[in-house]
Amino acid sequence: MSKKILIIGGVAGGASAAARARRLDESAQIIVFERGPHISFANCGLPYHIGGEIELREKLLLQTPESFNSRFNVDIRVQNEILAIDKQAKTVTVRDIVADKEYTESYDALILSPGAGPFVPPISGVRNHLTHTLRNVPDMDAIITSIEVNKPQHATVCGGGFIGLEMAEALRHRDIAVTLVELAPQVMAPVDIEIANVLHEELKQHNVDLKLGKALQAVAETTVSDSSLTLTLNDGSTLETNLLIMAVGVKPETALAVQAGLELGDFGGIKVNDAMQTSDESIFAVGDAIETAEFVTGEAMLAPLAGPANRQGRLAANVIFGSDETYKKTQGTAICKVFDLAVASTGMNEKTLLRKKMPYEKVYVHAMSHASYYPGAHPVSLKLLFNPENGKILGAQAVGKDGVDKRIDVLSVAQRAGLTVYDLQDLELCYAPPFGSARDVVNQAGLLASNVMKGDEVVFHSADIKQLADNQLLIDVRTEHEVDNMGMIPGAINIPVDDLRANLCNIDKQKEILVYCQVGLRGHVASTLLKNSGYKVKNLTGGFKTWKAFNY
Repeated sequence: MSKKILIIGGVAGGASAAARARRLDESAQIIVFERGPHISFANCGLPYHIGGEIELREKLLLQTPESFNSRFNVDIRVQNEILAIDKQAKTVTVRDIVADKEYTESYDALILSPGAGPFVPPISGVRNHLTHTLRNVPDMDAIITSIEVNKPQHATVCGGGFIGLEMAEALRHRDIAVTLVELAPQVMAPVDIEIANVLHEELKQHNVDLKLGKALQAVAETTVSDSSLTLTLNDGSTLETNLLIMAVGVKPETALAVQAGLELGDFGGIKVNDAMQTSDESIFAVGDAIETAEFVTGEAMLAPLAGPANRQGRLAANVIFGSDETYKKTQGTAICKVFDLAVASTGMNEKTLLRKKMPYEKVYVHAMSHASYYPGAHPVSLKLLFNPENGKILGAQAVGKDGVDKRIDVLSVAQRAGLTVYDLQDLELCYAPPFGSARDVVNQAGLLASNVMKGDEVVFHSADIKQLADNQLLIDVRTEHEVDNMGMIPGAINIPVDDLRANLCNIDKQKEILVYCQVGLRGHVASTLLKNSGYKVKNLTGGFKTWKAFNY
């Protein structure tokens, strides 16, 4: 007897589940319900159409109900909203929005893929015709219409996550002045402050007025014009704006799960097992609405990302048709374009490791995206976090103009494969001058971390330089020209690395020597020389460049 599968929600999770289910069983009855007008659209591309990089709106509509049905023989019902689930009777109540009528459908297996909706805090006056969120194509259309009708001179974006940053860039591409308001001390929460500070500088260079550590407290429509708002921030300051984008975060869509009596997790998402089953074995859930296991710790996390949603949708279909495979946890690998920069991360960040009190060590590498002598090379700054006991990769972050995705992708694969930092130094990666270096950024990170693991080099960090102790000596081993042009860390003395041997007699062996250069390489040379000469020495990982970013 053929199965009847109902799928609530399309886009990444629901659409991939439907397509996979059909490939597994030609006779199955598959119905997909979507309360919106589009079954499969590129929601990650919405800001880029607003900004003009994606010119044609149609490019965002990946499948229509007709094209999906022609290819997969799936009954697609757009503008049909699920009102209730009866898990005992195995039925759903549906409202056809266009016909304004209700009906029921039975199921053998049900897949929930409702996604996550924009979170809008309960701020006074925030519900008005100039305030928008961005989740789907109608939201995008509304923002574009507002821009075309009201012709805003200024826009405010609340939230410095993926959508907030992408919308700030999109609005600047339209020559609209932009203020970005973020409650946290940094944008892009998945990365740490020294990486985020590079983004802060990039935003300012593109004339984004950045207000960190600030929150929107109230919104008021001005009496002078119906195309202007007065925003009040939590520090009492106000600003006038013509367009307000709320992008402070998303929350899982769990109303149906709650109505059905399904179990939720600690973070408010739908709780599932590693087969994507909810607390009812006939009901599966995938995508942004669920909690999945974080890769390193196995603890629950929310991960509103398209890649995991696609994998989960496919897995749910496989399990429904008898597979015993399981979901292999979520690393949270992600990337974001911020004007001319890309920022990416995988695994855990330092903030999380500190909060969970997990042991870790970190190293930084600043290197070129490809051979520096070939035109077009740009710096890549990479942070690698690893377990100091076994060298397992805990997480990585990178920022730069080019080659960021390549390095984080490699490290994501390495982490999933269970490789250690020792393995990174031996990875055989593509090399030709236009594409990379004989010793890639990832290899360099592995070499540096391996040196730390083996005790061949002792490192210290930018946060450690708050106040030098009497028994410490901080030496800047860069050239005098670099020091004159870039400045020095307070309290340091300058002895260029090439002059270090000649000045050993002037360095007190009773003191702990802290050395640094611009990015860490010459510091390594200096620390090796000093160590072999009988000194107790540490090298600043990432050098002056990381220290400056950390203290931006």
